[in-house]
Amino acid sequence: MQRGSEEIKLSEIPGFVTLSEEEISVVMDASHIVTCRAGETLFRQQTPVSHVLFLQSGLVKIYRELRNNRQAILSLVTPGNYCGLTTVCGEELYRYNASVVDQSQIILTGIQAFRQIISQNGEFAGTVLRESCREGLEIQNKLINQFQKQLPGRVAEMLLFFSEKIYHSPSFSLPMSRRELAEFTGTTKESMIRTLAEFRHDKIIRLDGQKVEITSHEIINTLSRLG
Repeated sequence: MQRGSEEIKLSEIPGFVTLSEEEISVVMDASHIVTCRAGETLFRQQTPVSHVLFLQSGLVKIYRELRNNRQAILSLVTPGNYCGLTTVCGEELYRYNASVVDQSQIILTGIQAFRQIISQNGEFAGTVLRESCREGLEIQNKLINQFQKQLPGRVAEMLLFFSEKIYHSPSFSLPMSRRELAEFTGTTKESMIRTLAEFRHDKIIRLDGQKVEITSHEIINTLSRLG
């Protein structure tokens, strides 16, 4: 993790356009940019909340550690979003972990300064509340889908997530290992490998190592929608 020399652009962070000059000064004094390599840990569960993290570029995973060295990946944070805001707003200890998937630039703001602005700026507090609720609902919907959808539907949903929300292309390289993909979709590594192979055999996707091309958007969308 290295401190970056890039300019902090508060206008890109939800709610910061509502800050006064004095509030901006408070935030700027308590903020800095870091550049993190893939695999670096940003925070761990059961450690004190010290900063608010905003992802400027890259990809970050939010996850819980389970038994037998397993993980449950709760969400993947994309640029333009806070990382783990639900814990920051409601807890003194992180309730999950965050680590970098792709090299990322992250704005860190000291938690005391952040909470100070929340307490004195109602409009900003409302924006933070909406972002926190949105984050919580996305995690909730993801977990519900894991109960309701069969594995092909969950894998299709995962491929659409990478294609539409991250890479904006039908062709992309999967940023995580097969094991991590399995942890993201709530299955085993073996089942993930088998399902991707079935998609390739059925000519729904082209697959070469980490490289994927969705060749039948109609089928992928149907699988994702109907589960």
